[in-house]
Amino acid sequence: MGFIELLLLSIGLAMDASAVSMTNGMYYKKIKLGWTIAIGTCFGIMQGVMPLIGFVCGSLFSNMISQFDHYIALILLGFIGGKMIYEALHESEEKHESVMTFKLLILQGIATSIDALAVGISFAAFDNFRILPAITAITLVTLVLSIISVYLGKKFGTLLNEKAEIIGGLILVGIGLKIFIEHMWLS
Repeated sequence: MGFIELLLLSIGLAMDASAVSMTNGMYYKKIKLGWTIAIGTCFGIMQGVMPLIGFVCGSLFSNMISQFDHYIALILLGFIGGKMIYEALHESEEKHESVMTFKLLILQGIATSIDALAVGISFAAFDNFRILPAITAITLVTLVLSIISVYLGKKFGTLLNEKAEIIGGLILVGIGLKIFIEHMWLS
């Protein structure tokens, strides 16, 4: 796999994490630099670890994993997005003071990196595939794009005000549905 192919693959894998990062920026209006870096780092590491896990497992577990990975993504992103929509429609003004939690960040990281697991399994099919450069590129690209996306989300969240939380929740649910539909009917 050449540099350009690897870069494009890395960008493609980072898109779900970037969308969720932007949503976090819109939802958590007072998110600080530390959490912004934590989001980028978590998503980058998850996007890098999942292909490694997939590569190691290879074809031994590929059928089993591919049978339920899309359900996991749908459930996690649907729950998180649905909760955001519910809170936007039903809670008082104190919801704007909500803060990101480590548990939520890990759940988001897992949900957005399910596709990277499948990519790792496909890497195992290549002869003499060098996994270290691939996971390094995937990790770094996701980290950078996620950090940028948090800042973009903060900017758009401020412009959209109250609607930002609903839009963010719809984005998460939409990503979960996209992954589910792609795996069920388009793969």
